Parts: sequence; C-alpha cells; structure tokens
Amino acid sequence: MPTAAPTEGIDHVYYWTRDMDRAVAFYREVLELPLTQRAGNEWAELQAGAVRLALHGTEGAELPSSGTVVFRVNDLDEARWVLQQRGVTFDGHESEVSGFARFTTFHDPDGNPIQLIEYLS
Repeated sequence: MPTAAPTEGIDHVYYWTRDMDRAVAFYREVLELPLTQRAGNEWAELQAGAVRLALHGTEGAELPSSGTVVFRVNDLDEARWVLQQRGVTFDGHESEVSGFARFTTFHDPDGNPIQLIEYLS
C-alpha cells in the first residue's frame, strides 16, 4: 500500500541577515517582491510566486550557512540587464545545462547567493 509523501512541498526559503532594513529594501526594490509580513528586525516574509522568501534577523558576527534561492525568468539576458540597471553585480559566470536551462548568480547585501534560471524550450 503506498504511503503519503512525508512533505507537501516548499513552504518557504529563508536567509539570515544582520541588517533587516537593507535586506527588505533589496528584495522589495530590486527584485520587486511584495512584503507580506514583518516582525521588527527578527523576521520578514516576501511573496515570491508560490513560495515565500523569508529573512531571519541575527546579531551574530558570522551569518549561519544559507541556501540558494532560484528565481525562474523567461529571458535570462533581459532579466540580467534589468537587475544590472538596479545596481546588481553578477558573478560574471553564466552556466548552461545543455538543452535544458541557462542560469547565472548574484548575491544579496549579506552575500547570500541568488540565481536566475531560464528553462530552454
């Protein structure tokens, strides 16, 4: 008898930040994600399509390890150009999984990696 999956999908992805105001401004102004919740400097949530992107505040000298959030785009070149106009610096490396997708990486103000992915076909 098949069992139910142990998970229901991604609920949210979060990054740690030492400067909540700066991080929220970056995601709202540069990536244009709507802010849906903010609890001072401890927590903020932004709507990123079907998944929430959260920011978790910390006062520690070192940020805990973070993952990578990947945003889907229709046209990688156009998306990169728009973000460069908003002050984003890309790492200069674009990759392609032949026949499947192209992607590139940049970082938020705390150094967390962010990728853009354009699926081919």
